[in-house]
Amino acid sequence: MKQLDIPNFGELLAEHLSAVPAEAYPYLLSQLERTAASRYREWADAVPSHRDGIMQCAAREDEIADRVEALFPPSAEHRALVADIIPKAKATYYSAFEPYTPVEQMTIQANAERQGANAWQTIKAAHPELATELDQLSQIELTSADYLDDVLPQMA
Repeated sequence: MKQLDIPNFGELLAEHLSAVPAEAYPYLLSQLERTAASRYREWADAVPSHRDGIMQCAAREDEIADRVEALFPPSAEHRALVADIIPKAKATYYSAFEPYTPVEQMTIQANAERQGANAWQTIKAAHPELATELDQLSQIELTSADYLDDVLPQMA
């Protein structure tokens, strides 16, 4: 496997993340989770021997997005703003994976899941009343990261 350039996704997406007000930030992250779910579905097709587990990762991404939208219901204005930003953010996110094979991409994604777990902890600092729920989101992210870490050596 070639040397992987694993980005700091917060830095990579900073331009897009900073384009929304703080109260819309969780909703933007939820839509990025949906983007990750889409990637997992592509990987499931590319690596059919691990399809079920990869599809479970996709389902977890959607679950995170659903929970975030319930915890931080977006206003119509924020939905519109994020809808405008997400295609550009998605293109930026996808660009980090372009030079790599599906297995290498999932190696990067395992790291991205851990970064995502940390992002929910950062949000928890601003919303201590939602600590339990945000801890659960972090755990869901880590479940996918752990799955990938376990199966990636078998795929390589």
